[in-house]
Amino acid sequence: MTSHTVAQLLATLGVVKSHSRPQVSNDNPFSESQFKTLKYRPEFPQRFASYDHGLTFCRKFFPWYNEEHRHWGLGLLTPATVHSGHSDKALAARQKTLSAAYATTPERFVQREPRPLRLPDAVWINPPAAAAKSPENPLPELH
Repeated sequence: MTSHTVAQLLATLGVVKSHSRPQVSNDNPFSESQFKTLKYRPEFPQRFASYDHGLTFCRKFFPWYNEEHRHWGLGLLTPATVHSGHSDKALAARQKTLSAAYATTPERFVQREPRPLRLPDAVWINPPAAAAKSPENPLPELH
């Protein structure tokens, strides 16, 4: 093992190092979105004083991001709600609240009774050609 560097060993085994995704030159939009949320937190420091300082910050940030922060791409639900299988219950409760608001003050809602945002059926970075062209499977746009 000392005759090759790790990079040389991987190349010998046919593993090619790449810093980009196939057929796409820009960065991962999910990572970029998460990084922007991280940087714009009020408590995000100008500079981390040490590795431990960064670790302490992240140990607080990621539980908040996953359990409290409502994500637009997840219908304003938290990742914890979606991944735990409680999204249907949360969206039903949200619809009940919206329906009550509509019943109380329908004049606030110009076109129709409000509905909660839907969860996407599928999310792709690089959709397969068949999925991209399928009218039955509308894909959410990623911005």
